[in-house]
Amino acid sequence: MITTSYTNGHMTESDGRGVEANQEEPQQWHREMAVDCPGDLGARTLPVRRSAQLERIRQHQEDRRRKEEEGKNRQELDLTASIRLKKLSQNPKVGIDNPTFDPIEEFRIHLLSCQNKLEELLMSLKQVQHCLSDGQSQEDVELVLQLVQKTDFQKAFNIHNAVAQHMNRPSPPFPHTDRAQGLAHEAVLLAHDCVAEQEMQLEPLTPDPCEALTQWGGETVKIVRMEKAMDIPLGATVRNDMDSVVISRIVKGGAAERSGLLHEGDEVLEINGVEIRGKDVNEVFDILAEMHGTLTFILIPSSQNKPPPIKETVVHVKAHFDYDPSDDPYVPCRELGLCFQKGDILHIISQDDPNWWQAYRDGDEDNQPLAGLVPGKSFQQQREAMKQTIEEDKEPEKSGKLWCAKKNKKKRKKLLYNVKQNDDNDSEEILTYEEMALYHQPANRKRPIALIGPPNCGQNDLRQRLLSSQPDRFGGAVPHTTRNRRDVEVSGRDYHFVSRQAFDMDATAGKFIESGEFEKNLYGTSTDSVRQLINMGKICLLCLHTQSLKTLRSSDLKPYIIFIAPPSQERLRALLTKESKNPKPEELRDIIEKAREMEQNFGHLFDAAIVNTDQDKAYQELLRLINKLDTEPQWVPSSWLR
Repeated sequence: MITTSYTNGHMTESDGRGVEANQEEPQQWHREMAVDCPGDLGARTLPVRRSAQLERIRQHQEDRRRKEEEGKNRQELDLTASIRLKKLSQNPKVGIDNPTFDPIEEFRIHLLSCQNKLEELLMSLKQVQHCLSDGQSQEDVELVLQLVQKTDFQKAFNIHNAVAQHMNRPSPPFPHTDRAQGLAHEAVLLAHDCVAEQEMQLEPLTPDPCEALTQWGGETVKIVRMEKAMDIPLGATVRNDMDSVVISRIVKGGAAERSGLLHEGDEVLEINGVEIRGKDVNEVFDILAEMHGTLTFILIPSSQNKPPPIKETVVHVKAHFDYDPSDDPYVPCRELGLCFQKGDILHIISQDDPNWWQAYRDGDEDNQPLAGLVPGKSFQQQREAMKQTIEEDKEPEKSGKLWCAKKNKKKRKKLLYNVKQNDDNDSEEILTYEEMALYHQPANRKRPIALIGPPNCGQNDLRQRLLSSQPDRFGGAVPHTTRNRRDVEVSGRDYHFVSRQAFDMDATAGKFIESGEFEKNLYGTSTDSVRQLINMGKICLLCLHTQSLKTLRSSDLKPYIIFIAPPSQERLRALLTKESKNPKPEELRDIIEKAREMEQNFGHLFDAAIVNTDQDKAYQELLRLINKLDTEPQWVPSSWLR
């Protein structure tokens, strides 16, 4: 007998000699450890990064404030530091008034002079930049150019020149008030504080990552230097291989992936002079958690010859199952596991490991610095198929349970060992992911709205209310029937009256979204009837059974499917009582149970859900969802757009 087990997310096989008879979760030292990744993936916020320039400004500002506090008890400003101010204080009115002096004209001339000086400064900086051959120096000059071109800098430059011009005069103007010196001192400090409070948005210059090969202890090793900020995880997992510590996985979004210098399979010998060989992965985690800034790794390069990395295309998928890594014994690194729910959109950014993809949840990219691990499609199909087969073998056969029938058992076993060859069938049997793409409906081609729900949940009332309130916007598809036309009926308006033979031919050709028989007459809604209404520029409203969704979604109509769910049992009773209905308790339970089954079996096909606790609120929510199709692109199966 062959026993299949999972170790680090990979399927292995062993002979049936009892070695793996009692499968247990792999022990901690066989799993990967995220060396510095914070927990609760997808729910983290990044701390605000502060540039080195801003920190220096803040330090300088604190020094100034401290000095100001030391001099608070002084009654007048110490003028001994400036001979000019000292003389001015002794004889404030020294100077000769010039009656021909025009301050407005002088200010205009001064502005022109400042403008010329700014232009000369910019021109000189650009010439210096072109003469430099060093890339780092050119970047430094570029930063200065950006600063000089800022409006705030130019205003400060003009103020400086104006002050300098007046201070260089042989007879500077005397203050107009005895409080002018105190006000000037206060203004200077206030201006300094305002400038210091502004984030300059200049990132600190960090040395480029580098690597070098050398001999170390008789072995050829690679020395890697890279920068690691406190708010950016390293983004690598390690595992123990005997007494070695080996890089097991490089995670997208981390410092390791950005540097491109660490690779899967590299053995870590030292980090910043700390010996790593012989340590447990938990010890490595503790060591790296305290390290920031420049990290120096001494590594034995991996012997695996991997092809050069290529830029992967991001694949967007809709999850058709719930996943919680804390309940998954096979996830190689729980700290990196990404939890999600059925219906979530995942952005798959790496499929290097076919068993464990790296992904972001839609909408969480800004709060999720590192990509998370999610089960690969084939891996998820295989283990779910195995789980179902084991459950079948454990549970005795009972009549009426189709999934226990022998032919289904055989099919399931076939799917278990031929996943790739039976991908189409398996996708129906075991739900995993569906590839999606964004689609914005054209103004002249509205998507049909399909309302799904158990009986007595109000979907028919909501549909009729939309048809009555906005007949120019909404419409219903004209159904087909084999019964005879009544005198008041018009063919093509009330029904498409056809023969039974024609009806059967269309049904065989798959032209009906759904059909059925009532009082020996056939009725059906065709895709052509829906398409005809769409071509008229209207929104087609449909109330369908869940069994019709597969046919509807396989057409070219691009439906938007909304599930109308019942409220609690007591609220449902109150709503039905308003409609002069008196349901029994078992009938209410049947409605709620039916809704649960519909959501469980077909919930992956729903685009939205409305809990009908109040008819008016449900109507407004329905209108909001329909209106959103005009203003926002929606995720649809990518196969619809091919």
